[in-house]
Amino acid sequence: MSEPARLKSEEFGVAAKKAKEGSLWETVKVIAQALLIALVIRTLLFQPFNIPSGSLIPTLLIGDYLFVSKYSYGYSHFSLPSFLDWIPGEMPGRIFASQPKRGDVIVFKLPRDGETDYIKRLIGLPGDKIQMIHGRLYINGTIVPRTPLPPYATPDRFGHVADVAHYEETLPGGVEHEIIQLEGDNGQLDDTGVYEVPPGHYFMMGDNRDNSLDSRVSPEREGVGYVPFENLIGRAEVIFFSVEEGEPAWQVWRWPWIVRWRRMFQRVE
Repeated sequence: MSEPARLKSEEFGVAAKKAKEGSLWETVKVIAQALLIALVIRTLLFQPFNIPSGSLIPTLLIGDYLFVSKYSYGYSHFSLPSFLDWIPGEMPGRIFASQPKRGDVIVFKLPRDGETDYIKRLIGLPGDKIQMIHGRLYINGTIVPRTPLPPYATPDRFGHVADVAHYEETLPGGVEHEIIQLEGDNGQLDDTGVYEVPPGHYFMMGDNRDNSLDSRVSPEREGVGYVPFENLIGRAEVIFFSVEEGEPAWQVWRWPWIVRWRRMFQRVE
C-alpha cells in the first residue's frame, strides 16, 4: 500500500473511532437525561401506588395501580424521598402547601408509625364534627344524603361473593362517590360518638364502610385516628393499570385474561 493510501486509511479509522465514541457518549447522555426526568417525576410530581386491601371498594379494587400527585398538597418530611430529607423528621410542616378538599382520595403515612402508606377518602376537615348514626354519616350535625344503587357483588367477611348495600353519597361541597355496606346499617362502626377534628388534622374514611380501619378507630385500637396535615403524601388521580385480585402483575403472558382493561386510565373520584 502506498504512503498516501495508508494515511487515508488511518485517518478513516480514527474518524470511525471518534464517531463510535461520540455515538456512545450521546447514548449515555440520553439515558442519563431520561433517568433524571423519571427521578424528578417520581420525586416531585407523580408516584405510583398499588391497592392491597378492599377498604375503598367500590372506588378502588385490590389489584389497582394508580398515580398519586405529590404536588397537590405541597411537600413534607413524609412525602420527600430519603435522599432529599437531609435531617429526617426535622422538616416542619409543609412547603408549597395547599389544603386538601373534602372528598379527595388521599395517600398518607399512618400517624401511629409514620411509615405505613394508607389510602382513604377525606371526610372531615379541621373543626368538623363527624358522627355515624345507624349507618348514616353526619357532618356538623347534618345527615349526608345518599341515594340507593343496585346491590354490589363483593366478597363478604368470609370470602363469599354476596350482593351488599350500595349507595351514592353526596358530601358537603358536592363531591359524589359510591359506598358499600357489608352489614347494612348495623355494622360495628355504624354507630359512634362525635369526633371533633382537631386543627391541622383530617378525618379519613373508607368507601367500604364496614371493612375499613379508618379515623373512626383510634391508634390505640390499631386504627388511623386523626391524620396530621404533614402526613399527607398526595391525591389519587388515575388508575393506570389493574389486575384481578390475587393475580401477579408481572406475568405479562397472562395479561389478556387477568388485566381489568375497563379500569385502565379511569380517574379516581
